Amino acid sequence: MPIDIDAAARALVDARRTGTRLDALPEGVRPGSEAEAYAVQDAIAKTLGPVAGWKVGAPGPTATPARAFLHADTIFVETDELPASLFHVIGAEAEIAYRFGRDLPPEAGPYDREAVLAAVATMHPAIEIADTRFTVFGAVDAHSQRADQQNHGVLVIGPGLTDWRSLAPMTQPVRLTIDGSVLHDHIGGNSAVDPVRLLVWLANEGARSLGGIKAGQVVTTGSCTGTDFVTAPTRIVAEFPGLGSVALAIA
Repeated sequence: MPIDIDAAARALVDARRTGTRLDALPEGVRPGSEAEAYAVQDAIAKTLGPVAGWKVGAPGPTATPARAFLHADTIFVETDELPASLFHVIGAEAEIAYRFGRDLPPEAGPYDREAVLAAVATMHPAIEIADTRFTVFGAVDAHSQRADQQNHGVLVIGPGLTDWRSLAPMTQPVRLTIDGSVLHDHIGGNSAVDPVRLLVWLANEGARSLGGIKAGQVVTTGSCTGTDFVTAPTRIVAEFPGLGSVALAIA
């Protein structure tokens, strides 16, 4: 039996706006499939306003990716401090993000790897904070988490690099420092391995129901460091040698 998509979207939007946490989505509004989870996401997108960006990731190099739209209120450009009151939990992730300089409308596809990269304007170091509208992070079913923008809290992006073509994201060094302690310092680390594969999937499939990737949107491509849960006050620094760095204090 189909769920009430609008009721599910209202519950998650209200939780985001009020800070009230849900133990779970009630029976009858809880998505039971990927299609229903994305339908809830899309309904939330239409409530919160224009899509300003995307997060996309995959658990392995050949796994089907998953996406979540991002709206402007949760994307911060070169912002070095945010209040702890924005968050229920703080899951720090170092990521590589791409800002697109031209539209990739679904009707003009399919797009190959080079066509997608040709639409990219800048590449950015980024910090995503994983968060949840549910009482306990990760305790609800996977479809409910997908509907909840795949556990998105905020995205902070650092300065954009226009001369990014020489960088190889699969062998990109990354360092994540929390409160002065280095937690991760390695090469690569993205579970999807190749983030460009994620961009191609997003352009051809993932973004289709919301009009495709548009100029000005930023796409972050999954954590290179896993998720480290921290408590405020804290200072998070993500460094990608050759690409740049981004820092965020949560006070």
